[in-house]
Amino acid sequence: MKVWVKISLLLALLFVVGGCAPTEKNATKLAPSFELVDLEDNQQNLADYAGQKVYVKFWASWCSICLSGMEELNTLAGEENDFAVLTIVSPSSNAEKSSESFTKWFEGFPNAENITVLLDEGGTFFDEYGVIGYPTSVYIGSDGTLVKSQTGHVSNDVIKNTFEEIQ
Repeated sequence: MKVWVKISLLLALLFVVGGCAPTEKNATKLAPSFELVDLEDNQQNLADYAGQKVYVKFWASWCSICLSGMEELNTLAGEENDFAVLTIVSPSSNAEKSSESFTKWFEGFPNAENITVLLDEGGTFFDEYGVIGYPTSVYIGSDGTLVKSQTGHVSNDVIKNTFEEIQ
């Protein structure tokens, strides 16, 4: 038998065995706690929302997909839902403006009066939440568990339907 055939068979066997390994896909873990300031310099803690479901959107001012969904997010944040709506940007990280520049820019942003923006200076929580791209939606259950994280635009209907399935 030729060497490349043996190597191919060995690799195929490794893929099959590796596919049978247990995963923690369904394991629950607590959402990383955060203490961040909003655009009015008020302290916001995840602990402030204990017992509530929380939707968190990580986004950036330079992200066209993020910006195109902001009016829809503003509508969601202005509605009465059984979950809180927060957004997080990472000034001076991931090509984002500085906190001062972002705050000034956001003051002129249209249709955003209902949106709570938290500043994650340097992107600490971007990393702790495992964000790999913008926008990223994070769903936190009322028990504080990180239920789901999803990259890409998510419509308000999908967000609401997801929370209907979450305790």
